[in-house]
Amino acid sequence: MEDVILKLVDITKIYPNGTVANKGINIELKKGEIHSIVGENGAGKSTLMKIIFGIEKQTSGKIFYKGEEANFKNSMDAIDNGIGMVHQHFMLIPSFTVAENIVLGAEPKKGVFVNRKEALEKTKSLAVKYNFDIDVTKKVSDLNVSEKQKVEILKTLYRDAEVIILDEPTAVLTPQETQQLFEQLKHFKETGHTIVFISHKLNEVLEISDRITVIRKGETKGTYDASDITIEKLTELIIGRKLETSYDDLKKDVENKELVLDVRNLTVTDNGVKKVDNVNFSIRSGEILGVAGVQGNGQEELIKVITGLRAHQEGSVKLEGKVINDLTIKGKRNSGMSYIPEDRMIDGCAAQATIQDNLISTTYERPDLSGKLFLNGKSITKAAKDLVERFSIKTNSEKEKVSALSGGNIQKVVVAREWSTKPKLMIAEQPTRGIDIGSANYIHHELIDMRNDGAGILVVSADLNEVLLLSDRLIVMYDGQVVAHFNSVKDVTENELGLYMLGVKKQSEEEIMGACYEY
Repeated sequence: MEDVILKLVDITKIYPNGTVANKGINIELKKGEIHSIVGENGAGKSTLMKIIFGIEKQTSGKIFYKGEEANFKNSMDAIDNGIGMVHQHFMLIPSFTVAENIVLGAEPKKGVFVNRKEALEKTKSLAVKYNFDIDVTKKVSDLNVSEKQKVEILKTLYRDAEVIILDEPTAVLTPQETQQLFEQLKHFKETGHTIVFISHKLNEVLEISDRITVIRKGETKGTYDASDITIEKLTELIIGRKLETSYDDLKKDVENKELVLDVRNLTVTDNGVKKVDNVNFSIRSGEILGVAGVQGNGQEELIKVITGLRAHQEGSVKLEGKVINDLTIKGKRNSGMSYIPEDRMIDGCAAQATIQDNLISTTYERPDLSGKLFLNGKSITKAAKDLVERFSIKTNSEKEKVSALSGGNIQKVVVAREWSTKPKLMIAEQPTRGIDIGSANYIHHELIDMRNDGAGILVVSADLNEVLLLSDRLIVMYDGQVVAHFNSVKDVTENELGLYMLGVKKQSEEEIMGACYEY
């Protein structure tokens, strides 16, 4: 076919340890289309993208690019041949300007020196050509998330990429920023570029794609026209079973809702800048309070102060009526707080330790796990096995290292450990970021079960769909402040939330203070 720009034929990747990441993958990417690749974590998407981009080498199978067999030696070779990739975690130098980041490694020269004037002119004209509203003289450190993403895309366009791979490009964008990105992607398509779109957000996949390829357990399960498939069918193809689209039927009414968490006038300052500015809210037993907002608007600092990961400054935090401002992390845990951190690998687990050690790392002093002199090995193993079974953690043994697990299963280890303490307050920060829809659905069910059993739960998420699905009540943070509070999420739309998240709208103080007690 003349319009096929990239063709994968029987691509198989087997790692030295015997893991089969891809098995007989066949995909055709057409010139000037947006083609989504979907599947669970561990399905083989990332490996496949690395093979296309020259980072990995397939065990067998062939890649044809523009009608000829391609064997890219590395990512630079792929870039030189017109294939670009925008990674989920941006690869930018904060102290450099936008223009310097875009031309880095391919700078226009004037003799032996970089021609800065030409670099500015080229990057400015590139931004104008593709309708990117961005100041190329600004430092990357001064950009917001969506602007940084634009820089990454411009980097690939500067190098004349004809095929652009986007890995979870909307993960931290507001609905308005997502729509702006989609308009730009449609423009790329019209100018002949091929977009490979990787995302767990299936509603967005259906909206932006021309065609969708499903990968499950390393194998393709078909390629479909986006106009011919529903989100329910797509979900079923990805995980092999149907999922509910609402959790309302799972939530039970909890009687005698007691005040669990009470945050009053909380303020956090860094170098004279208020990161958290006089924040007030509360959570009762048997409810989930969601916190929405673009990353970098104070959510991280708020959670770190509440959990004890940074020193308390101004205001008060009470857990079941007891001030916990100056308690140690252990003291807060002993008071009934559990915490699922944003970054499971840095803060959530010890990657080189076993699943078992991670699961009991916060409870090993329990009398049933700790003897007078030594830990009780048999009891610990039994407790770990029970949690592995209870949370459906896919592993051959609880003695396996956590680093050997998929992202979704690592997250299950973290959730299982925090669940095991039967907390009064669970703080879940980005609880399903970067994991597949099957694992995310499982974790959502566990959080709702905890709510139904009487725990108060605080959910912080950049995924608006997740916030709206889980929350009973909802607050929105912008520039360190609570700018909106909704006593019910039933009539709140993602688009409306986006306006508050961008600072376009703000509720009155009377409405916002409803987040404290009056509900």
